[in-house]
Amino acid sequence: MRLACIADVHLDASFAQLPADVARSRRQAIRESFRAALRHAHEEQVAALLVAGDLYEHDRVSRDTANFLRDAFAALAPARVLIAPGNHDWMGPESLYRLVQWSDNVHVFDSDRLTAVPLGDGITLWGAAHLRPAGTPGFLENFRIGDTGCHLALFHGSERGQFAFQGADKVEHAPFAEREVQAAGLVHAFVGHYHPPIDGRSYTYPGSLEPLRFGEERQGGIVIAEVAPGGRIERARIVVTQTRLWDERVDVGGATNAHEIVERVRAALLGKDGLARVTLTGELDPEVDLRFEDVARSVDGIHVLVRAENLSPAYDLDEIAQEQTVRGQFVRDLLDADLDDALKQRAIVTGLRALEGRDDLEVET
Repeated sequence: MRLACIADVHLDASFAQLPADVARSRRQAIRESFRAALRHAHEEQVAALLVAGDLYEHDRVSRDTANFLRDAFAALAPARVLIAPGNHDWMGPESLYRLVQWSDNVHVFDSDRLTAVPLGDGITLWGAAHLRPAGTPGFLENFRIGDTGCHLALFHGSERGQFAFQGADKVEHAPFAEREVQAAGLVHAFVGHYHPPIDGRSYTYPGSLEPLRFGEERQGGIVIAEVAPGGRIERARIVVTQTRLWDERVDVGGATNAHEIVERVRAALLGKDGLARVTLTGELDPEVDLRFEDVARSVDGIHVLVRAENLSPAYDLDEIAQEQTVRGQFVRDLLDADLDDALKQRAIVTGLRALEGRDDLEVET
């Protein structure tokens, strides 16, 4: 039997860290990648599409998205669509999964305990749902299948062995260990929650169709799985990503003019397209007239967002402190102040820029 699996689509994601127009384009890219994934499922003539949670964002989802999903899944018939809601599209009273009149080929798991759906050819799929946005225990805890056969699972959860690699902002939901999959009598688990793709021995994370935050450079996609009745599984991945997200740090220390900064940014982004976040670091000549928007507009073929981190003018504070001027007195007073060194440096540089009437450089420490 041929199955397809997707997860972590996050339709209607806010992308709150992006400008409004860029956020809209990211949401549209998610729709396009989702449509591409479904086209591949249709072309591969899969018996069923498995959705391992976080299909949409519960707090932001629109009626337009509801209609979009209803029509897209109906068009897959006679292929079945089996959905295991995650922590972002949790199965609550106001969930789209309860409000939409789905076509007959769609099945949404609505229990926080694994329940069985026969797929045919001796293959059974066990699925479960998050019923709240947080606090869901592991679905495999105390779960055992009593009979033989080819049993698969579909859910949204955190494999403990991979959790440390998911980033500091990742929250553990419905945790499980890989050994629990086979201990439960399952041949394989198709799982959502981790955005990078992962092919474990007894589990698969398809990964998100589109990168959802900067730093997600490993591309997920749709997984096509050939499942033999005896339990042997062969997996293939199809990448459907519409836009790459790049996260680049550019040291502009020692630059004496804005054009030099632009050239360094251009070199860092050479050959890249899509959307890039560029973080400028280093100490600049105080005379540099740096405008982030000018840097962003100066790079062709890619949308650029510019920010600063540990970026400041390179003032010689010892020399300025010797001046018999207001500026010199300001620096002397702050150098003698009982302040944390980082805060003292920030206050001095900010004050010096203000005394110069400059507002073109964010001061970061």
